[in-house]
Amino acid sequence: MDNRAPPWHPETDARSREHMTEETIVPGPGTARAYRDALACFGTGVTVVTTRTETGPLAMTANSFTSVSLDPALVLWCPAKASLRHDAFIATERYVIHVMTEDQLDLALHFSRSGDDFSGIAWQEGPHGLPVLHGCLARFECQRQAVHDGGDHSIVLGRVERATFDSGRGLIFKHGAYGRFFRLD
Repeated sequence: MDNRAPPWHPETDARSREHMTEETIVPGPGTARAYRDALACFGTGVTVVTTRTETGPLAMTANSFTSVSLDPALVLWCPAKASLRHDAFIATERYVIHVMTEDQLDLALHFSRSGDDFSGIAWQEGPHGLPVLHGCLARFECQRQAVHDGGDHSIVLGRVERATFDSGRGLIFKHGAYGRFFRLD
């Protein structure tokens, strides 16, 4: 007797009809909202990227962050070209990516609205004069290696010069909302 499950098929699987409303689109100008909804199905961590400019410290909240390589240690993040902070971040040689803890929603929201207001924020000047935020889950001090065009974003590739991390749970962003990670065990 074959105990393997039959291949999944949406028309024959009652569970899919009860719990899912699947939609297929072709990404383009007329389906931009639906495409964003599809992308929102992927939960991401939340970061705040900081750098130093001629006018002082600058920060930007970003959820487009990922590791690229272990050897050499490379990460990337993607600032939106529409952001007023975009040009400063792609021009900087050095920056710090901070991974937010589940308790740092206010900090993430603050830097999503204002990038140059560090008043009331716990931070200190780190190596190369870069702003280092306190209490983050992880921190990656980077030197820019390359900037690539990525449509309405830029892809910033950085070599990690130093990483600092702590225990705790990260802040998550999914379906346009912030939340926490809960273990299944």
